[in-house]
Amino acid sequence: MRQFHLHLVSDSTGETLDVIAKAALAQFEEVEAIRHFWPLVRSPGHLDRVMNEIAQHPGLVLYTLVAGNLRSRLEERCLALGLPALPVLDPIVFALGRLVGQAARPRPGGRHVMDAAYFQRIEALNYTLAHDDGQSPESWDEADLFLVGVSRSSKTPTSIYLANRGYKVANMPLVPGHPLDPRLFALTRPRIVGLTMAPDRLIQVRRARLLGAGAGIAQDYADPARVAQEVADARRLFADRGWPVIDVSRRSIEETAAAIINLVEHA
Repeated sequence: MRQFHLHLVSDSTGETLDVIAKAALAQFEEVEAIRHFWPLVRSPGHLDRVMNEIAQHPGLVLYTLVAGNLRSRLEERCLALGLPALPVLDPIVFALGRLVGQAARPRPGGRHVMDAAYFQRIEALNYTLAHDDGQSPESWDEADLFLVGVSRSSKTPTSIYLANRGYKVANMPLVPGHPLDPRLFALTRPRIVGLTMAPDRLIQVRRARLLGAGAGIAQDYADPARVAQEVADARRLFADRGWPVIDVSRRSIEETAAAIINLVEHA
């Protein structure tokens, strides 16, 4: 396993830079990046302190600084240290500038301004947390999306991820022996989506849950026969109701959310 130091320098939260770095690292095997995260770097003094730390652990420097004086300062220091430094957003910004025929306006943290979209995401997150696991049925019809699925089919994390994209999401588990609230079938506004999972994969997930939770969960929770029946019943319900179905067996939360958003945008 080859190790190297990777420095992520940002004048904002660094979220974008972190995602790009993870996506790039995923393309390589047998390598391990020792990541050093330097967010909110907005002054020469702060940058100098960061560069002193980078000098102690030399490696690749990825940055998303927009202020010209900070960019020049970082590049000069990296050049003096013999370190590669890459402004990861520059190719995208330059291409967009050529396409729209205007120069970009440097705005540190521009992605995180508190505009109407920001407050929409906050409202969506608050709604989603209040409507997890079948809560607050009186306001289900205010949701944009409603996720239904068997236990451990990633309803809650998917709901929260979608809320961060601005969608109000409610979700409800399918529990054997517990009929669904009839108010679900009367909803007119939310797009209802069924989440399912291959029985063998669901058994693995539930067994891990049993090991972590111990007492308090029925011992047949991960029984193969019960799990297979639950999945079959869920698929039958989704088909009867005409709800679109997404199999989350081998999907990450992000991939499941992307599939749901695709359903909404192409409805």
